[in-house]
Amino acid sequence: QVHLVESGGGSVQTGGSLSLSCEASGLTYSANCIGWFRQVPGKEREGVATIFAGNRRSHGVGATYYADSVKGRFTVSQSDTTNTVYLQMNSLKPDDTAIYYCAAREGGAGGICTEPAGPLRARDFDHWGQGTQVTVSS
Repeated sequence: QVHLVESGGGSVQTGGSLSLSCEASGLTYSANCIGWFRQVPGKEREGVATIFAGNRRSHGVGATYYADSVKGRFTVSQSDTTNTVYLQMNSLKPDDTAIYYCAAREGGAGGICTEPAGPLRARDFDHWGQGTQVTVSS
């Protein structure tokens, strides 16, 4: 059974930084697509970044994708020793305020994970964490 647990949310002022973690367990493939999404009340869940994460010897592992809204400010990465994916968020803005979720889609190919044809779709991911709140004040 796949479990995803996010941590690291909190409150910062505009221009500040936060780092989120997503610890995954139960994934059976050597490489998986891990996505970060965010959601504010009344709006659809928005995909902000993906990483094809797993064994570095698997083709495509390490590739990343960013939505335009966070490109240049957010960085997604993986730990090489634990099943953890990180989202480093810099130069935060009030518009970044949301509940942040990590999500997983098992296996597949790196290109499908990090070269989406359009905006990331929540329905393409099978497993979700519980979310962590990020609040950016002006």
